[in-house]
Amino acid sequence: MSHDTDPTHVADSPSGETGASAPGQHPGHDQDTVRPESGQTEATHPHIQELETALEEMREKWLRSEAEMQNLRTRTKREVEDARQYATQKFARDVVEAAENLKRALGSLPPAAEGEDALITRMREGIESTERSFLGILERNGISATDPAGHPFDAHHHQAMAEQHSDEHAHGTVIQAWTPAWTLHGRLLKPAMVVVSKGATPAADKPAG
Repeated sequence: MSHDTDPTHVADSPSGETGASAPGQHPGHDQDTVRPESGQTEATHPHIQELETALEEMREKWLRSEAEMQNLRTRTKREVEDARQYATQKFARDVVEAAENLKRALGSLPPAAEGEDALITRMREGIESTERSFLGILERNGISATDPAGHPFDAHHHQAMAEQHSDEHAHGTVIQAWTPAWTLHGRLLKPAMVVVSKGATPAADKPAG
């Protein structure tokens, strides 16, 4: 007895799989494979940009903070150095008074002359030696004196005590310094007391020759 073959029946493959694929599928692909949606990758871009922006802001804040700390360290170091150098400023101002007194003591003695009293000679030599030693000590500690005679008047370093006419000095020139200008490590400690030229003597004030 013969069997009729169903023309719509498709024989199974030796592996048991159906020989034809379902509509919309390709052979050899698993039906359960999930494809990533393109929108998922694009959705992460704004988040990455936010992180990069936040990182750049943190970097700029760190750089500003480092710059401020460096400025603070520099300023603190300078203030400490200034405090160390100028802590004795008041004491130094008093000390230079002693140096000026030595100069006045020398000026009070009569000019050196041959045959003068030996006591006067020894006194002058003693004061001069003391003055040289004292000035050396001051210089080693950053205190120095400047004689402004013959230089232009400087209101920042000189104190005008008098003005007078002078044919030898231009107007505004220091004719004489009663005391020098004292500085401590380059900073003014005490201004010089000076006499300033008013320029040449007017013709009307000159004696008739």
